Parts: sequence; structure tokens; C-alpha cells
Amino acid sequence: MLESAANSTAATEAVINTDSLKANLNKSCDTNTVNRWSVADIVALFELPFSDLMYQAQTVHRENFNPNAVQVSTLLSIKTGGCSEDCGYCPQAARYHTDVENEPLMALDDVVAAAKEAKDNGASRFCMGAAWRGPKQRDLEPVLKMIAEVKALGLETCATLGMLKDGQAEQLKEAGLDYYNHNLDTAPEFYGDVITTRTYQDRLDTLDRVRSQNIHVCSGGIIGMGETRAQRAGLLAQLANMEQPPESVPINLLTQVEGTPLHGTEELDHLEFVRTIAAARITMPTSYVRLSAGRQSMSEGTQAMCFLAGANSIFYGEKLLTTGNPEADTDKKLFAKLGINKV
Repeated sequence: MLESAANSTAATEAVINTDSLKANLNKSCDTNTVNRWSVADIVALFELPFSDLMYQAQTVHRENFNPNAVQVSTLLSIKTGGCSEDCGYCPQAARYHTDVENEPLMALDDVVAAAKEAKDNGASRFCMGAAWRGPKQRDLEPVLKMIAEVKALGLETCATLGMLKDGQAEQLKEAGLDYYNHNLDTAPEFYGDVITTRTYQDRLDTLDRVRSQNIHVCSGGIIGMGETRAQRAGLLAQLANMEQPPESVPINLLTQVEGTPLHGTEELDHLEFVRTIAAARITMPTSYVRLSAGRQSMSEGTQAMCFLAGANSIFYGEKLLTTGNPEADTDKKLFAKLGINKV
């Protein structure tokens, strides 16, 4: 896609061939209507001049969403630490020596109280996360009660509980679950460098179980783990080319935690993060693109560029599972400066 103009003696700048990119701008997330994005096409998006990429992303965003509205969710860790997985970024893995302790499942009343506070702060969706490889039935039953109680408050419900077995998505649906989060994390070819205790196909199988029950899918990834730009594009291709792309796509910037294998990884330039948001918006026009973990390290200007690039969902609250997140009051002030409304 990126063609050098060196063949012309009069040319001194690169010329971008955007013909195939323009053909992809009107993609839909409706079932059976998704055109395919090649990794090369998405790399070409990344390589556009920054202003051109932002213009395309903003154009797609305005065609599908109110550009000044952001969906707000709150994430609560209902079961922290002690996970048997080896995800290289995660301080909740039992095998790593971090400050995160293995804690029991929260009590129902405490979860409901947190959900009420989230609603009072303007959240429209309440997400419950548990550090499990996958829930056993005895684990799932109290979570089903939490989902039902939170749903009764008038909030959308979301859960991230690890891999699901046959029959578990059905129970979550019956309890009133609206969204299930299960991230792909990265491109298939880089996945084994980050995680070895579950396969990429395991993740896809869980998403298939969720989708089969008409539960909305929340799935994205983490960037800044040492992957290449082509691998960042590969992650987006996996998501965008699903038969029905995720309704919610969290884009996380690696939050490095001492004691995890990825601590010390070279930090990703924030403009590359903005480019990733823009590419996600263009390739998944009708999905909510969530500016997620890592936001605490970003300036107000960087966050504003992410919203301009098409991010239209955030997590509200002081924590994302175990890592810091801008507090609700800080976000309210930023929204006021930018003229953004919560949805």
C-alpha cells in the first residue's frame, strides 16, 4: 500500500495508495456483511500520515456515532489473584512475585454496593472480573447472583471470568449478562511469546460460546508488549474479520508491573497507541472502541487525540482490576474541557 515515489526524479515524498482503503471504509459489524481486512491493508492504515489517518478515523466515527459521546463503564475485581495462567503481563498470576495477594470472591452485598456507587458516578455498564483460568460451577453460581442483582439496578452487566465451558454461557445469559469480555490479547503469531497456558483457539472457542447465546462480545487486546506494528495490525484483523466483530473493543496499553515477565519492556510511543485506536475505528466502524488500561499514563492531550481517533468508551473509577486508573472526578473534568457527554 505504501509506494515509494523514488522512481520519479521529481518526487521527494511518499505517495499513499488509498484506493483499497477507501473501499473498506463503509464496513458494517452486522452478521454476514463484514468484508475482509488483510493485515497488509491495516499496516497501510498505520503508515498513513498522521493527519490523514485521523481524518479517515474521524470520518468513519461521525458516520456511525455521536462524536461527542462516550460510553462509561466501571470494572470491579470480584476475585483477585491466584490465577493459574502465565499471561506475561498479569500481576494476578500465582507464579509471579508481585504485590497482588490471592483474595476470595467478594460478598454479594459488597459487589452491589460498588455497582450502586458506579451508577451514581455516571457509569452505564458494570463489569465484574475474576482471576480464574475458567469458572468451576461452584464459582459461577454466586457470580450469577451478582449479575442478576446488578442488572436489577438498571445497569448493563459485563463479566470477564476466563474460559467458558459448554453450558456456562447459557447460565450467564439467563442471569441477565449483557456483555462478556475475553480478549484475544495480540496477533496469533505473537501470542505464544506472551501466554503458554491456553491457546488462541481456546479464546476463540469461548467467544463462540458467548456469541451463540446472543451475549454481546467485548474483546480486544494489549499493545506495547514488544509486538511489531504488523502484529498490532494482525490483532485488529482478527477482530475485524470475525463473522460479527465485537460490539466492544478494548484497546489496552501495557501497564508494566514489577515481578511480571513483561516488566521492563520498551514503552510504546503514545502516538502509536493513537494510531492503533484510529485503525480499530476504521476497521470496526460500528463497534465501541474502548480507551482502556494504560490511560493513567497518558496526558489529557493524548487522551483527547484518542477520542478524536474514534475511542468512544472508557472505564471510570480508580482501579482496573489491580492497576491504577484515572478517578471519576478527573474524567469528569476532562469531559467538561472536551465537551464530551456520557452515555
